[in-house]
Amino acid sequence: MPSSKEYLQYIIEQLSDLEEITTRAMMGEYIIYYRVKIVGGIYDDRQLV
Repeated sequence: MPSSKEYLQYIIEQLSDLEEITTRAMMGEYIIYYRVKIVGGIYDDRQLV
Protein backbone atom coordinates (compact mmCIF):
# COMPACT_ATOMS: atom_id res chain seq x y z
CA MET A 1 0.00 0.00 0.00
CA PRO A 2 1.55 3.35 -0.98
CA SER A 3 2.11 6.01 1.65
CA SER A 4 -0.28 8.95 1.76
CA LYS A 5 0.71 12.51 0.95
CA GLU A 6 -0.99 13.60 4.18
CA TYR A 7 1.45 11.49 6.22
CA LEU A 8 4.37 12.90 4.22
CA GLN A 9 3.20 16.45 5.00
CA TYR A 10 2.90 15.55 8.70
CA ILE A 11 6.50 14.28 8.79
CA ILE A 12 7.78 17.33 6.91
CA GLU A 13 6.04 19.57 9.47
CA GLN A 14 7.71 17.66 12.30
CA LEU A 15 11.12 18.20 10.67
CA SER A 16 10.46 21.88 9.87
CA ASP A 17 13.17 23.09 12.28
CA LEU A 18 15.79 21.51 10.04
CA GLU A 19 16.76 23.33 6.89
CA GLU A 20 17.49 21.59 3.61
CA ILE A 21 14.98 18.74 4.06
CA THR A 22 13.80 17.38 0.71
CA THR A 23 11.83 14.34 -0.35
CA ARG A 24 11.54 12.28 -3.49
CA ALA A 25 8.76 9.91 -4.46
CA MET A 26 9.94 6.38 -5.23
CA MET A 27 7.42 3.74 -6.35
CA GLY A 28 4.61 4.95 -4.08
CA GLU A 29 6.88 5.63 -1.10
CA TYR A 30 9.11 8.59 -0.19
CA ILE A 31 12.82 9.03 0.45
CA ILE A 32 13.85 11.78 2.92
CA TYR A 33 17.06 13.73 2.31
CA TYR A 34 18.89 16.09 4.64
CA ARG A 35 21.60 18.16 2.98
CA VAL A 36 21.51 15.88 -0.08
CA LYS A 37 22.10 12.69 1.97
CA ILE A 38 19.49 10.00 2.53
CA VAL A 39 18.44 9.98 6.18
CA GLY A 40 15.24 7.94 6.03
CA GLY A 41 12.12 7.07 4.21
CA ILE A 42 8.38 6.73 4.52
CA TYR A 43 7.11 3.25 3.77
CA ASP A 44 3.50 2.11 4.35
CA ASP A 45 2.83 5.34 6.30
CA ARG A 46 5.72 4.67 8.68
CA GLN A 47 8.90 6.70 8.96
CA LEU A 48 12.13 4.73 9.02
CA VAL A 49 15.45 6.30 9.89
